[in-house]
Amino acid sequence: MGERHALVMVEEPELLDAVLRLAAAAGCELHRAIDAADARRHWTDAPLVLLDPPAAQRCARARMPRREAVVVAVYGEPPPAVWEQAVMVGAEHVVSLPDAESWLVSAFAEAAEGMRSAGPVLAVVGGRGGAGASVLAAAVAVQAAQDGRNALLVDCDPLGGGLDLVLGAENMQGLRWPDLVIAGGRVPAAALHAALPVPAAGRNRGGELAVLSCDRSACGPSASAVSAVVEAGRRAGETVVCDLPRYPTEAALVALSAADLTVLVVPADVRSCAAACRVAAVLAEQTGTVRVVVRGPAPGGVSADEVASALGLPLLTTMRPEPGLARALDRGDPPDRARGPLAGAARAVLAELRAGVGAASTGVETP
Repeated sequence: MGERHALVMVEEPELLDAVLRLAAAAGCELHRAIDAADARRHWTDAPLVLLDPPAAQRCARARMPRREAVVVAVYGEPPPAVWEQAVMVGAEHVVSLPDAESWLVSAFAEAAEGMRSAGPVLAVVGGRGGAGASVLAAAVAVQAAQDGRNALLVDCDPLGGGLDLVLGAENMQGLRWPDLVIAGGRVPAAALHAALPVPAAGRNRGGELAVLSCDRSACGPSASAVSAVVEAGRRAGETVVCDLPRYPTEAALVALSAADLTVLVVPADVRSCAAACRVAAVLAEQTGTVRVVVRGPAPGGVSADEVASALGLPLLTTMRPEPGLARALDRGDPPDRARGPLAGAARAVLAELRAGVGAASTGVETP
């Protein structure tokens, strides 16, 4: 079934130009009705109905059925008659442009994205510095795109050097966190994808991976910006992967609170386990489902089960050493191998994420 378009019935040229511009900014497709009979065919199914005052009057006279998400738009201060027409047609809002432009963009964005199923959100955290969390986060996001779904990789670690480096996208045009300004606490996912770098590894089988990276400065994202970006991806049905620092910044806490699954990446050695125990304690206070990915080698013979037991967390999967991976990453090659320990771990994490979200939507608790 095709996507349902917002319904617009506007005659005044200046107002119509503004409405078309705002809908395009939100990535919202429109059906423009020419009269009440045309509007009736789309009235019930449209996720949003936007009318000017004459259209509101005609639709009221045509006895359109009452429904939610009907908006009457005007330029400037609405006269008293507009409020009467809005009541007659059952409008929830009367908005005045240009003052309400940001509100209307948000409404169009919700109309465009709200019909899709909510996307899953994954948080990836390293048990210690250099655990490989960023590489795993990138590999999971690449795998999601290779499965034919849009994905959004969100860098929440300003001291991590930038996730664009992990994907070989440091020279690609597009916004990084310091360049991104989010007004009104909401951003359309379509506009976000258009503004961000999309590395070659993120264009596969109909899926697209957009990367929102920190740059090489210590300027990280704000908590409100992370919240807006994560929710934009979730509303659009995308797989959102957040690479988080080990220390609980406000931005990281926002991502953790939104995460359907949090993965703690821990190397298989005693010192890493000791460091990861402190991180695990923070995660237990801030998020719900936490699983452990244990990365080899294990020079002292510590097993993955022993690592998970020491942390008091379920083991999701293990990841053996991958020959040539570090050298490939230094060359700028993205972690998009179809086979190998990293690809296997990424698929396991993605499967756990999707299974958990599916179980939550049906009210089934996963063990």
